[in-house]
Amino acid sequence: MKKYSQKEYIVIGLGRFGSSVAIQLEANGCKVLAIDRNEHRVRQIADYVTLAMCVDLTNDEALEELGGRNFDGAVISIGHSLDASVLATIWAKEQGICQVIAKAYDEKQGKILTKIGADKIVYPEKEIGVQLANDLAFNNMFDTIELSSEYSIGEIITPFDWIGKDLRQLKLREKYGVNAIAIKRGGTLLVNPPADQPTKKDDVFMLLGTNATLKKIASASAPRKS
Repeated sequence: MKKYSQKEYIVIGLGRFGSSVAIQLEANGCKVLAIDRNEHRVRQIADYVTLAMCVDLTNDEALEELGGRNFDGAVISIGHSLDASVLATIWAKEQGICQVIAKAYDEKQGKILTKIGADKIVYPEKEIGVQLANDLAFNNMFDTIELSSEYSIGEIITPFDWIGKDLRQLKLREKYGVNAIAIKRGGTLLVNPPADQPTKKDDVFMLLGTNATLKKIASASAPRKS
């Protein structure tokens, strides 16, 4: 049964995003068929995936040669050509691939790909831009994981006023509307940290809350100017 075998994916379009996805899937133990119409890109990735092929998606005969393999998923990562993305998405759905993930550059393209069957749309450039903006705006926040346009999980240095106080005293949910998922202390990760344990200067809180609230707390953790 597929459950007990290696997962198999097809990645269509081997630009920077598609290539990175294909290589990482293979590194994670999956079998990957990587295809692109550019021979140079195919040669570059050939040593890192199960199979790399040069295929013109506008050629029906070439698509037929790919066969009807039962892939676990398809990643459509074609450049700015909407036509090629549409053809690849339609082909993947016709093959019975249950999970088709398509890259889009804007909301309009994403809506079109969704209407023709794409199960998930990703916006790599937009997501990288949001992540960079959060990194710049949330000073003293080591890392953020965006959950939605309003909520994130952020790693924040313990604010000065929190040092020595335990979670019961801090009352994070009541005062800030955030939840402490974990605390990083040295090389240890305290998941669901004890409510009666005082925080230390070098603790790093993993907090779940709104972006505005996380930014406010991160600003409070900034080193005080002398």
